[in-house]
Amino acid sequence: MITVGMNYHVLEGKNQEFEEKFNAVMDALNAAEDHTVSALYRDINDGQSYLIISEWSSQDAFTAFIRSDAFKDVTNWGKEEILSQRPSHKVYKN
Repeated sequence: MITVGMNYHVLEGKNQEFEEKFNAVMDALNAAEDHTVSALYRDINDGQSYLIISEWSSQDAFTAFIRSDAFKDVTNWGKEEILSQRPSHKVYKN
């Protein structure tokens, strides 16, 4: 199993839209065969900063998900409409 930390910084005034999109993305995550659980956290010191923690059965499963068209569509939308900077991801192997 692996845990992935995905860091996002959103544009001012886009928090609600980002959070709503995350809830929609949860449907795709939950449908992914090798996804275990994910949660969204907001930084109390920087209200525009978010962290998504996601658990997967393997690195290959996570890689397949981020290469999917569904993930690409969401990230393209995020780059154009929501995010103030490029997101960063970190994989923690358990």
